[in-house]
Amino acid sequence: MMRFITSKIFLSLIAFLCLTGCGGGSSSSPSESPQTQRETGKTDFELGAFQPFNQFAQLCDSPREGADLQGTPFPDAQGSSSDENNWLRSWSHELYLWYDEIADVDPESLTTPEYFEEMKTFERTDSGNPKDKFHFSIPTDEWVALSQGGVLAGYGAEFKIISGSPPRRVVVAYTEPNSPATSDSVSLIRGAEILEIDGVDVVNSNDIDTLNNGLFPNLGETHSFIIRDNSESSSRSITMTAGEIASTPVQNLSFLETDSGLVGYFTFNNHIAPAEELLIEAIEELRDQNIADLVVDLRYNGGGFLAIANELASMIAGDNAVGQVFEELEFNSKHTEFNPVTGERLLPKEFLTVSQGFSVPEGSPLPTLGLERIFIISGTGTCSASESIINGLRGIDLEVILIGNTTCGKPFGFYAFDNCGTTYFSIQFKGKNNKGFGNYADGFSPNNLSSEPGIPIEGCLVPDDFDHELGNPNEARLKAVLDYRKTNTCPTRTDQTSLAVLPELLTNRPSETNQKKRLAWRQNRIIQ
Repeated sequence: MMRFITSKIFLSLIAFLCLTGCGGGSSSSPSESPQTQRETGKTDFELGAFQPFNQFAQLCDSPREGADLQGTPFPDAQGSSSDENNWLRSWSHELYLWYDEIADVDPESLTTPEYFEEMKTFERTDSGNPKDKFHFSIPTDEWVALSQGGVLAGYGAEFKIISGSPPRRVVVAYTEPNSPATSDSVSLIRGAEILEIDGVDVVNSNDIDTLNNGLFPNLGETHSFIIRDNSESSSRSITMTAGEIASTPVQNLSFLETDSGLVGYFTFNNHIAPAEELLIEAIEELRDQNIADLVVDLRYNGGGFLAIANELASMIAGDNAVGQVFEELEFNSKHTEFNPVTGERLLPKEFLTVSQGFSVPEGSPLPTLGLERIFIISGTGTCSASESIINGLRGIDLEVILIGNTTCGKPFGFYAFDNCGTTYFSIQFKGKNNKGFGNYADGFSPNNLSSEPGIPIEGCLVPDDFDHELGNPNEARLKAVLDYRKTNTCPTRTDQTSLAVLPELLTNRPSETNQKKRLAWRQNRIIQ
């Protein structure tokens, strides 16, 4: 569920962007040196009194040594956990979307990870869900590897916990090519069920830590599994060692012959830098095949860079989108005229016509399809930047037909800020489309069942189908798309209740697991 926003790729850290002297609301002067700011930044806690957060920047309890990937020395200086907490306190007060709902907590009272968890609202929406479900942090080196190259420690298999409590069911949703999961000795495919991990029964065991450690390993860890392949009665044993997995965010490009023309299909799983080149290549091939309709499978796409979402939406809509608003950002009440991070005047982001420089040269003309409608396959993991595609296209009256499940509901996003080797993500803005609409905190829902909570969109609520590979025309959601094109009707089901509560997000995990970080970064929308 992620949204990242960028106008171009930066490996330098956002915390060092201009935050002063350009409408950002900071009281420090741009001419102040970091040393001056640090000397004046150490003050005793006073309820309701906030120093500029730059005065505490990179004052670290354990300073980093060396340099980043670009060879720039780390700016860390010796400080304390109190300095790090003071940075979080002032930074949140200045930039957090709901800053006035944060309780003012003494920076001396908690460790830095604990303190960060207090720097958010604990209010709930009308539906009873937490107002802020997307507050997280991640080590900066992991964030750079994830966002810039899609590199993540793992096996190259995306697991879905269909039932998180006993009797559990865990299956493989998809795999990455050239990964441990797809090696000859392992050969995992979609639908394979995980029965046992390191000797622990997945279905009924209470040993949650062993199960999580096996499913979401750290780099270099080796774990054993007993699995049952899809449609097989017997099980088999495999062993996998976690490596650095480079995501292939665009997969399964295919063309489906129908009586009413050629239908293009592809899965899009991550809005990360390599996706730009892959999406452009896919759209060029779809254009050259003169397709009648397009199906974009976003069921597992939690989001990422918003500019990549903008690029894809722009390529789908073509000339009809030129000059119109893809998304407009709204920050907290302190920042109504200027972006508090970049200092730019707040202006709507129009649909793009050229590439943004993620993985192809910046300024290259984008290929276009000029479609009047789009079929989106969705799930509860369809979030943030992925939802921006839906909302942005609806804002210019391009017909969006949703097949699958209600999306996650995240019109919010943030910038990535590094401090002392940790990159923090705290909601700083919400997004609105060309019509000024951005209120979809309960997601978008296919409109064939009235019980769904999200904003209703034409389409069909259809459960995920792990019996078929993604892109197979007999896979339930893709088949529903093809049938809907012919009959304009949804599949008939007898278990309507189960559809409304169909779980598609990993659940029932301890709060401190590698998967929490993995899920958090994928379920958000970030400006970098």
